[in-house]
Amino acid sequence: MESKELNKDMLRGGQFLVKETPCENIFTPEDFSEEQKMMRDSVKEFVDREIWPNKERFEKKDYALTEEIMRKAGELGLLGVAVPEEYDGLGMGFVTTMLVCDYISGATGSIATAFGAHTGIGTMPITLYGNEEQKKKYVPKLATGEWFGAYCLTEPGAGSDANSGKTKAVLSEDGTHYKITGQKMWISNAGFCNLFVVFARIEDDKNITGFIVENNPENGISMGEEEKKLGIHSSSTRQVFFNDTEVPVENMLSERGNGFKIAMNALNVGRIKLAAACLDAQRRVIDSAVKYANDRIQFKTPISQFGAIQQKLAEMATAAYVGESASYRAAKNIEDRIAIRMADGASHSEAELKGVEEYAIECSILKVAVSEDIQNCSDEGIQIYGGMGFSADTPMESAWRDARISRIYEGTNEINRMLAVGMLVKKAMKGQVDLLGPATAVGQELTGIPSFDTPDFSEVLSEEKDMIARLKKVFLMVAGSAVQKYGPQLEDHQQLLMSASNILIKVYMAESAILRTEKNIKRFGEDSQKEQLAMSKLNLYHAVDDIIKNAKEAIVSFAEGDEQRMMLMGLKRFTKYQNQPNVVALRKTIATTLTEANTYCY
Repeated sequence: MESKELNKDMLRGGQFLVKETPCENIFTPEDFSEEQKMMRDSVKEFVDREIWPNKERFEKKDYALTEEIMRKAGELGLLGVAVPEEYDGLGMGFVTTMLVCDYISGATGSIATAFGAHTGIGTMPITLYGNEEQKKKYVPKLATGEWFGAYCLTEPGAGSDANSGKTKAVLSEDGTHYKITGQKMWISNAGFCNLFVVFARIEDDKNITGFIVENNPENGISMGEEEKKLGIHSSSTRQVFFNDTEVPVENMLSERGNGFKIAMNALNVGRIKLAAACLDAQRRVIDSAVKYANDRIQFKTPISQFGAIQQKLAEMATAAYVGESASYRAAKNIEDRIAIRMADGASHSEAELKGVEEYAIECSILKVAVSEDIQNCSDEGIQIYGGMGFSADTPMESAWRDARISRIYEGTNEINRMLAVGMLVKKAMKGQVDLLGPATAVGQELTGIPSFDTPDFSEVLSEEKDMIARLKKVFLMVAGSAVQKYGPQLEDHQQLLMSASNILIKVYMAESAILRTEKNIKRFGEDSQKEQLAMSKLNLYHAVDDIIKNAKEAIVSFAEGDEQRMMLMGLKRFTKYQNQPNVVALRKTIATTLTEANTYCY
């Protein structure tokens, strides 16, 4: 396919904010190919056979079981889904790799972490940055599960500030190898890995450098005991110590000083994959909660019939639907951008790196939104179970504990919130996203005479789409004024950035759900999408409330007098419903279908 054809009507990263996206242009879970559906079903069957029945063993720190499951996943090819065929992988597209990550991760956070660490930050840096000799030597072993990988970046003094690591790499006198000395912590898969991707600083270089290091205790590598953690109990997590560990010079990954870039690009992929890893976890929590609510009788009535429980189930299902919608929308954008790059002559490695980097804003948005959704979902799951939910004998307690790490992995949610806005502003400065024009237009609209015409919202979702367009104006109003006021110093105003980011996140997630529902109404009919309509409207209702709160907080933090009054009036105008949705009725619609199906059925 020609790149010009692929490029047609395709938005670049961040442009969703300033350009309208026709629903026909987005990918939804209903668009999965037959091959993708078969892959999804085979992964679900594997999880239901090998992982879900063993949840109790995973909670008892059965690290050997984790290694055994990972090896079986390798035998099925699941560890090599994203790896090109020439290195013994399946060579599948980005959407399919998301799909596998989604469905293999739902039963327990221990496997989700082991899988993500191995396939993502363990294998991917070598696949994308390694030279041909390195890839031929190591990637086939990693893709098949013969070897397992781990990633050594974090240190006691270097967490979010990843480039501040103290681990040193010193070139030997004969120039044949480097000696690495330092301490790494929170290393997933450390207890059973065969290979580390290690980041160290050469001399006084500004940036760290990546190395491929085989795990050999006789080569100055030692480990701490398994960490005692809140959750992911059977995920092997240890400190790793390097003491003059000799690494051949040919095992330098990419170029000297390129380690920080490798780390950041690995995080971009890791963020959207982490969102995927939280999706089936939500589905399984919802399934368990619905079944329990249907079976639990109080006051001679299943508790699923009580409005308070229905509210929880409806909100849980809505968040899962929205997360699916946004995650697969972005995944297909990335896949298409990779295809464009390859059609223009780029190598697979270069195309994938640039394709993911293009949508780094969306990756950060998804990481934040979906990791917080799984935490809320599991928390409400406990509440539906009541006292039993607090017991380790039910699946909710471990789901809640496992979910907690998701808000810390791949850059904390606070870091990712600030990154999303920061990257958007940088794209605007480079001319990749036109924020200035639309922001200026919003400013002029604020000072102009408002229209008193009553819009025609007779078409399904027309008012919701109009609301999304106006919510984008809220972001442009707040962010545009903040950039104008603070310029390069904007990054020093973290609370303002957090508020702006919350608006950005809510807009992207709400729009994704609405576009998915609109697309499916057009091809399957409105009657088939009643619950999806209800979820899209319910989520938007919450988004409007959250955006009002965050915009107010942002506006009063930097605007005063007439400017503040004008912006607050604009906020009120931009967030006004013509027809307020009946959220109680929406929840009832969603919950009724859930409880009748006795499962998450969307």
